[in-house]
Amino acid sequence: MASIEKLVRERILILDGAMGTMIQQYNLTEEDFRGDRFLRIPGQLKGNNDLLCLTRPDVVQDIHRKYLLAGADIIETNTFNSTRVSMADYHVQEYVREINLAAAGLARRMADEFTALTPGKPRFVAGSVGPTNKTCSMSPDVNNPAYRALTYDALAADYREQMEALLEGGVDALLVETIFDTLNAKAAVFAATQAMETTGIRVPLMLSVTVSDTVGRTLSGQTLEAFLASVQHADVFSIGLNCSFGARQLKPFLEQLARRAPYYISAYPNAGLPNSLGKYDQTPADMAHEIKEYIHEGLVNIIGGCCGTTDAYIAEYTALVEGVTPHVPAPKPENLWLSGLELLEVRPENNFVNVGERCNVAGSRKFLRLINEKKYDEALSIARQQVEDGAQVIDINMDDGLLDTRTEMITFLNLIASEPEIARVPVMIDSSKWDVIVAGLKCLQGKSIVNSISLKEGEEKFLEHARTIQQYGAAVVVMAFDEKGQADTFQRKIEVCERAYRLLTDKIGFNPHDIIFDPNVLAVATGMDEHNNYAVDFIKAAGWIRKNLPGAHVSGGVSNLSFSFRGHNYIREAMHAVFLYHAVREGMDMGIVNPATSVLYTDIPEDILERLEDVVLNRRPDAAERLIETAERLKAETDTAKASGNVRHAVQSQLSWRENATVEERLKYALTKGIGDYLEEDLAEALEQYAKAVDIIEGPLMAGMNHVGDLFGAGKMFLPQVVKTARTMKKAVAILQPVIESEKQEGSVSAGRVLLATVKGDVHDIGKNIVSVVMACNGYEIIDLGVMVPAETIVQRAMEEKVDMIGLSGLITPSLDEMVHVALELEKSGLDIPLLIGGATTSQLHTALRIAPVYHAPVIHLKDASQNAAVAAKLMNPESKEELSEELNEEYRRLREKNSERQVKTVSLEEAQKNRLNLF
Repeated sequence: MASIEKLVRERILILDGAMGTMIQQYNLTEEDFRGDRFLRIPGQLKGNNDLLCLTRPDVVQDIHRKYLLAGADIIETNTFNSTRVSMADYHVQEYVREINLAAAGLARRMADEFTALTPGKPRFVAGSVGPTNKTCSMSPDVNNPAYRALTYDALAADYREQMEALLEGGVDALLVETIFDTLNAKAAVFAATQAMETTGIRVPLMLSVTVSDTVGRTLSGQTLEAFLASVQHADVFSIGLNCSFGARQLKPFLEQLARRAPYYISAYPNAGLPNSLGKYDQTPADMAHEIKEYIHEGLVNIIGGCCGTTDAYIAEYTALVEGVTPHVPAPKPENLWLSGLELLEVRPENNFVNVGERCNVAGSRKFLRLINEKKYDEALSIARQQVEDGAQVIDINMDDGLLDTRTEMITFLNLIASEPEIARVPVMIDSSKWDVIVAGLKCLQGKSIVNSISLKEGEEKFLEHARTIQQYGAAVVVMAFDEKGQADTFQRKIEVCERAYRLLTDKIGFNPHDIIFDPNVLAVATGMDEHNNYAVDFIKAAGWIRKNLPGAHVSGGVSNLSFSFRGHNYIREAMHAVFLYHAVREGMDMGIVNPATSVLYTDIPEDILERLEDVVLNRRPDAAERLIETAERLKAETDTAKASGNVRHAVQSQLSWRENATVEERLKYALTKGIGDYLEEDLAEALEQYAKAVDIIEGPLMAGMNHVGDLFGAGKMFLPQVVKTARTMKKAVAILQPVIESEKQEGSVSAGRVLLATVKGDVHDIGKNIVSVVMACNGYEIIDLGVMVPAETIVQRAMEEKVDMIGLSGLITPSLDEMVHVALELEKSGLDIPLLIGGATTSQLHTALRIAPVYHAPVIHLKDASQNAAVAAKLMNPESKEELSEELNEEYRRLREKNSERQVKTVSLEEAQKNRLNLF
């Protein structure tokens, strides 16, 4: 008999429909559920469908038979709630193993019976594993967000008991379904691995998620991409969506999953949306029409039905899947994936990922005091501020001799889960205590980082810890330590890191992208000659690791470098800026830093920069003495000013950037540094010099933003500083907004209707908001859909509002793929609306290679907001629109020819038009 793994590559497999919906048709009574066996069980048993495997096996078997007659290739066991935690509500938790064994046996016998009748069409049994009625990621007590009604360990034990029985009963796969909390799912994955090891029976592991809102997040708040990162460590056979919505409403989320998941894709939606009475009105034929899109667009490998579906619905699928090529899984990611509620993909073009350092009791006296005093709300505000300042990962460390470290780690991580602003970023669990790290891993639904493990206790302990981290699905920081001690020289650093890398990848198959080396940032300028080359050795080691250990990343605790200059905050921050500038260029792509730092590499005066680089790059033997001299001089100047009471002079020296500078220069500096204190007065002065408020936005403010972009691209500015800049720009636009509104001509005729949206998966809107202001000032009517906007919403609103053009915005790299998807959906819908493309990651080349080929209407890339109004005016004039289209087509053709080797295969315009004809 062909295996399920073989058949899924050859044809689309049909899964059965809803068990509960079918059971309702039998009009069973309380007596049917109780039978003779459970007469004395307290409470009501009606509704405990899984118990029917023991009391009315004939009903369950009849339902399996009906689905197999309808054409199902895979039937599910009637065990959705067959765990102790769920069955405890009915007081029958002691019968869990028996229920699962009986359910597996019933399904197995029916599947084998039908396989025997038609050996060329084998039937399979999937062991149904539901999400349970409790959640590990959220508190049921609104007054105690740190409380959990269910622990990871207890849930994993319950899942393991269920799965061992299902495996012994003969299932062909385990299907963890209707996942609403990723931490529950991670416990199920962990249990599945253990159950297979215990029984010696290995079967495919299938996962199916349910989304709870129109944005496509799980009930516990994760995006689908974040979920993929969270379960990336598991040996997953298929991943998909079930329940949630009807087929049409579920489709955009299925498309998103199919584009990114390196697994086979399953889908079994509800029979439409329920009516006001909770019933499903959609007919089998109507649902089949919507499911046809899944099949013919290559989105699925396994198709079935959930709530409201019966054998009549499943019977419609056989003809639909006949001869259709199944979905081809996406390639495995070639980057580090991390997640909180959202995905963080560490790509080469990310420049540098900063890890917020202030939630560390060993590094922050204030944070330690707050934890000691149980002032968790204030402690959370520190974490929140780190994220607001641009930390992309947040480091949590509770190692202190007077704290119950394990308890405090669990409490704080549970509290973070209730704070979406913090929980959206991944967590770095930082501890020298192994039990604390493991406890932390059991609290996080996202894919976290463990900081850290090393070879200092030998290879056996190192690999034992690495295997555990692997099981819980985290990335790992590997410190450059071994049995000999800390690696301090370049040669020792690369020797230890290479050995650790080979052990991890060759011995236990650790994903190389999940390995983050910390080659030890050590203090320089200590007065000891042997320390002088520490920074150089780190920088060289970073470059060597990135070139010779494929996939691995390089991180470090940057503040260690300047330990000798405690009390000299400016020198310390400037030294960090210099170190990062050189280390990042060489290969360091992560680091524990203070995201609120304000010193930029480009701001350091030349004389101080020279002395800093002499120290960091070890360019002269007296470098340390010269820098100490500079630090003491700067400190003495500050102290003198304070001692003499000349505070005003001290403040003025800090404001030298405002002296003898034009308003344009001041605004540019304020944006670059993220200083919003003087915007009111500077913008008031600018309004006296510029004819319109919008001219200030298009002029000095955009010039400042472009300068920030140049610094970021050159590695002289990092994301937290860019975030501060964006906030400052937003504040400037808000100050100008009332003036802009007053300048609008009352009763003026609309120049056109423009729909603006930041695409799905992206929450950045500063650029879009600037475009909105500029376009509105030029007479255009703006329909702003906000951020995280799905493609189908953009298409629908564009048709409803009869817009003249659509503007898509995105800051992060995944937004590029989403823009291609929007263009495809516009084409499939038969629209002819020009598309404007903008955002930090977008480019004319990407537009030419990926977006324009799938949409026949004009697709224009715009570098900044100032271009929008002029281009829009051309698009509103039929003659100039035609001329612009011809120019674009010629330019795009030239770019495609020049970059033919860089083109990524995508759906052609002809294919998109063909799909549209096929589907509609």
